[in-house]
Amino acid sequence: MHPPGGKKPRASRAKKRPADELPVRIGGMEYARTASTPARVLGFDQALIWACVALMAWGLVMVYSASIALPDSPRFARYSPHYFVMRHAMWIGLSFVAALIAFQVRMDWWEKAAPWLFVGSLGLLIAVLIPHVGSVVNGARRWIALGPMSFQPSEVAKITVLLYAADYMVRKMEVKERFFRAVLPMGVAVGVVGALLLAQPDMGAFMVIAVIAMGILFLGGVNARMFFMIAAVLVVAFAMMIWASPWRRDRIFAYLDPWSEEHALGKGYQLSHALIAIGRGEVFGVGLGGSIEKLHWLPEAHTDFLLAVIGEEFGLIGLVCVILLFFWLTRRIMHIGRQAIALDRVFSGLVAQGIGLWLGFQAFINIGVNLGALPTKGLTLPFMSYGGSAILANMVAIAIVLRVDVENRRLMRGGRT
Repeated sequence: MHPPGGKKPRASRAKKRPADELPVRIGGMEYARTASTPARVLGFDQALIWACVALMAWGLVMVYSASIALPDSPRFARYSPHYFVMRHAMWIGLSFVAALIAFQVRMDWWEKAAPWLFVGSLGLLIAVLIPHVGSVVNGARRWIALGPMSFQPSEVAKITVLLYAADYMVRKMEVKERFFRAVLPMGVAVGVVGALLLAQPDMGAFMVIAVIAMGILFLGGVNARMFFMIAAVLVVAFAMMIWASPWRRDRIFAYLDPWSEEHALGKGYQLSHALIAIGRGEVFGVGLGGSIEKLHWLPEAHTDFLLAVIGEEFGLIGLVCVILLFFWLTRRIMHIGRQAIALDRVFSGLVAQGIGLWLGFQAFINIGVNLGALPTKGLTLPFMSYGGSAILANMVAIAIVLRVDVENRRLMRGGRT
């Protein structure tokens, strides 16, 4: 029956949201899993890609700047001035291909393959310790040579431990309040990886892997009391490792007083010259290519201490830009992980957030070391420092994050992953 006046009631434009429809926020706007989702939501996170491209492009320029004078040293006399930048560019190209392949892999496949990938990485970590298989550089056996190229199994282990930890937490959701059934097996797995890494030795990679595993346990909902107990055990374990190793103790003492006569030409040499480089840069830097410290004063200027060259040539402005880029990158990746968890895709969400923790923590350590805020530790700056296997691992990790993001967007428009 029509109301008085003979007019039909106007149909309401607002439709009631179905009970199973889950709203998710992207770019400050809330969208539901409907077919009318805006087209920009259906693609992929272009801003995340451009941030990574900016870091890699800047890193390529800085690797060239920091390494161009290396052939003047007898140690690198057989290399051309373009050797390191050309190899870095080649690894970026290979990493791009690997990232495209990784992006095609569905997250449910990563979840099924996680335990086997973890076992495979353990095999590589064992293989690198075998004489004539693993290569020794600067007293550390961390590389496996493949013809003209070599790679670090520890970089592969960062990804596989991350995937395994996320898969483990999904499988143990029902018993995550019980220490021996939920946490102890994961602790044993990380301990085995740590023992193999310390045999190389590579304590920096072990620290990163331990933080990744701890972060995923925390994000997966492990009891807070158990989490802080595990954290305390790890802190004590790392303190004992440092105390039991004379050269690690020397690094700590050199960090506390790098300018003393005892340390300035020893363990504190890199740190003191990194601080000199950053001090020379002041606010606006000495200009691209104008660094003095890279002229054989600052060791490993194109790898672990690339940020010091950036600080010298681009000044405080350059350092702030790098820090802001990594802060935004980490925040964006964590946001993608939260979206996946909101869509009830726990494995994908934990993987994305684990990658955010990994990249953010490693960048934090490298930046802290270069600024003298943390003791010297052999960790590269993600996406920027020279190092083929590190760039490859970083690119594959970002490809996995983009896959998580794409599957999130497909679900929000009512499709399948």
